[in-house]
Amino acid sequence: MPTEILMPALSPTMEEGTLAKWLVKEGDTVASGDLIAEIETDKATMEFEAVDDGRIGKLLVAAGTEGVKVNTPIAILLEDGESEDDINDNASPSKPAPEAAPAADAGGKAAPDGAPAPAAAPPAPGTTDGQRIFASPLARRIAAEKGLDLTAIAGSGPRGRIVKADVEAATAPAAKPATAEAPQTSAPPQAAAAQAAGLSPDAVARMYEGRAYEVVPLDGMRKTIAARLTEAKQTIPHFYLRRDIRLDALLDFRSTLNAQLGPRGVKLSVNDFIIKASALALQQVPRANAVWAGDRILQLKPSDVAVAVAIEGGLFTPVLKDAETKSLSQLSKEMKDLATRARDRKLAPQEYQGGSFAISNLGMFGIDNFDAVINPPHGAILAVGAGVKKPVVNEAGEIEVATVMSVTLSVDHRVIDGALGAELLQAIRDNLENPLAMLA
Repeated sequence: MPTEILMPALSPTMEEGTLAKWLVKEGDTVASGDLIAEIETDKATMEFEAVDDGRIGKLLVAAGTEGVKVNTPIAILLEDGESEDDINDNASPSKPAPEAAPAADAGGKAAPDGAPAPAAAPPAPGTTDGQRIFASPLARRIAAEKGLDLTAIAGSGPRGRIVKADVEAATAPAAKPATAEAPQTSAPPQAAAAQAAGLSPDAVARMYEGRAYEVVPLDGMRKTIAARLTEAKQTIPHFYLRRDIRLDALLDFRSTLNAQLGPRGVKLSVNDFIIKASALALQQVPRANAVWAGDRILQLKPSDVAVAVAIEGGLFTPVLKDAETKSLSQLSKEMKDLATRARDRKLAPQEYQGGSFAISNLGMFGIDNFDAVINPPHGAILAVGAGVKKPVVNEAGEIEVATVMSVTLSVDHRVIDGALGAELLQAIRDNLENPLAMLA
């Protein structure tokens, strides 16, 4: 029976994507691990690999198609002994594949809803409780040659299907593959946001009838931003802590370091110091290095700091892992690389997921101060404004001019209480006002 290649979930939050480009055509022979397509998620364009050997029998979804739901069949893979005649011509690329082919009952009646019975195929192995084990013909043959029990092999293919790689890697009985669950469905994020405001999308459009406007379709990134930040503001009990930070010592120190690092092609930004100061503060106040996990709090050991990067149509928050262990020049180099690839939408999911703390810096846009929305499951986010020269009172009680930066710490009250948040913000301030100590 031909194998359906399904739209993959390339990130934990992905519900649909765009099939940007096919790297194969009908009739091409592919092996497990070969690249067959490029798929755009809400965050990046990623390459998709074949999970089994065979021949591309039919492409069900055209290149450039948007809004393809996860687990929707996008192509048909033919294996040994199978031909185009085995492909069900009634297959619909817009309809997600069923969880399993419905079987006829004991009286030989057709499956529910008039679904046709599966085409004749080599006998499929079954479990002791009578449930069918889904495995490709090639995987069955290799299992037979190796004397392996398919019921003891976990499948990594679509819907838990056992493929060649699973059988070749099996050397001992493994856990029984779990039954694949149907993908959860939900209302489109833009519709959910409008409904939360008491207005349907159509009602909003009717409000502006007769006015000149242009409809801007939502891409995957904008839909995800709308859904996640609506959820964040509705479900996370935010509170805000504000401090002014003097930057004069940091700016002088930065100038000295950049003069010394210039021959190596390194130029440190103020943001590099903010990342380092925040990472160290999370170590100095470890109870604040935490995330909300629904029914518990996870207190992290490393300082994994996310930094918001603006791109066309949205933003990324790439994560600098183990930031407390890295030098300023390392952080600067890594941040530049992540920002460049973020703007090209070339980040892998593991590069923008995780962390406990985020930084959003709008100072370069002339913003004095603002309140940032927490990106769940983070416990806090630091909103950074511009450094501005202001009159301040020094320790001697005299007025002098200083460069002052306003910051606001948005805190998830479920994770961090007021006093703990104040302690974290004080540690960040101390690190930035005494930058030399960050190198100790």
